[in-house]
Amino acid sequence: MEFLAQNLLNGVSIGSFYALVALGYTMVYGVLRLINFAHGDLFMWGAFLGYTALTAISAAGLSPGPWVFVPVLPGVMIVLALAGVLLERTAYRPLRSAGRLPPLISALGAAFILQALARNLYGASYKTYPSSVSLPGGVRILGDVTMGTTQIVAVLAALLLMSALHVFVHRTRVGTAMRAVSLDHDTARLMGIPVDRVIAGVFLIGPALGGAAGMLVALRYGSFDFTLGWTFGLKAFIAAIVGGIGNIPGAMLGGLILGVVESLGAGYISPQWKDLIAYVLLALILIARPGGLLGERCAERV
Repeated sequence: MEFLAQNLLNGVSIGSFYALVALGYTMVYGVLRLINFAHGDLFMWGAFLGYTALTAISAAGLSPGPWVFVPVLPGVMIVLALAGVLLERTAYRPLRSAGRLPPLISALGAAFILQALARNLYGASYKTYPSSVSLPGGVRILGDVTMGTTQIVAVLAALLLMSALHVFVHRTRVGTAMRAVSLDHDTARLMGIPVDRVIAGVFLIGPALGGAAGMLVALRYGSFDFTLGWTFGLKAFIAAIVGGIGNIPGAMLGGLILGVVESLGAGYISPQWKDLIAYVLLALILIARPGGLLGERCAERV
């Protein structure tokens, strides 16, 4: 029983990170019907920017403690948010009326550029955050079921960010505008909604959340390299599809389900099988519910 509880806890932990990254994919798809393949690499840059800031503070002799994350995390989110807006203006907006294929190719090109920049600037070796930013100790929940303090902080931060996004989308005027644009661009324009600004806002929020996730994942796992955006981002994309891409609660649900299923598979079968388990889950969901578990909220055209 304790073994099951520990695996479930680990699954919720990794699933919360999948969900946070999946939100970026699902928000862009919701308003543009575009798979932003560069989102995973923006997430990866969140880890590297955090590494740069923390190592610079450490090199300055300030010996960063765990709470240095408080100013660094928002800083990384702001930089990635601006990068997301720049990406939308240069790689996607000029191709918005060019059909489905050109923006998709542009997204892949942007992803390769971001990955190549990280490899050339930081090298191909694994990077680690300064040990001083890790929180010591942990919490014993039940028997031998434990959760590290760093893991708890990372998961709570991810859940807090997802909750803030949910409130923003459903309780603010800008969030209402985003939902209107996701249904129909032309009708939204007729209602006076600045569609281009709303789309830019989506590219502001998604990469910001992805940047936060990059730092939290690097903090949780300790080491990473320039392939983090591909490996982890692909899992987050699967989570978005499982939950119903284009549906924000679906992205959260899909991430948690994928994390739990992966953790149980790794614990009861073998860690070598967890990637295969993710793809099998994706195939089963697509066969049973092609629109994902929560489906996609679309306006009915009559």
